[in-house]
Amino acid sequence: MGNISNQTVLEKLSEMFGPKISHSSEPHGLLTFETDPESILDVLTYLKDDGVLNFNFLTDITGIHYPEKEFPIGVIYHLHSFRNNVRVRIKVFLSDSDPSIPSATGLWEGANWMERETYDYFGVQFEGHPDLRRILNVDDMTVFPMRKEFPLEDPNRVDKKDFFFGR
Repeated sequence: MGNISNQTVLEKLSEMFGPKISHSSEPHGLLTFETDPESILDVLTYLKDDGVLNFNFLTDITGIHYPEKEFPIGVIYHLHSFRNNVRVRIKVFLSDSDPSIPSATGLWEGANWMERETYDYFGVQFEGHPDLRRILNVDDMTVFPMRKEFPLEDPNRVDKKDFFFGR
């Protein structure tokens, strides 16, 4: 258990950012909330620099794609406060026509490769990133493989029998 509670973190964020912090929940005890792309750098900076919160470690940046939602591309940040032994998850959702968000490389050098991976798989443009290019896929690839834009199987296959696969 941490030195500060999830409620304390949420109260401090709500005081500072008001309605820009939304959809808060605590799945499995992990404080999770959403913010908008315009506020993400301010929220991350506040969480890192606040003397009480001190979320000094960026654990991960990743993406997610919900094609049925109004804003289908999500960027998810996981932060850890070593001093307080508390973690938070921050979600930002973007349109698929222009998935663009400010880069966090100015706050954490480690964000560099995480943002490149998220760009490579989901096509998220990190504005201000020092070297945004593909990191795992070939450079001339024209699609983003983790987006759910293509069917997983050919529905017309005749060589695959469903009963072999437990269906």
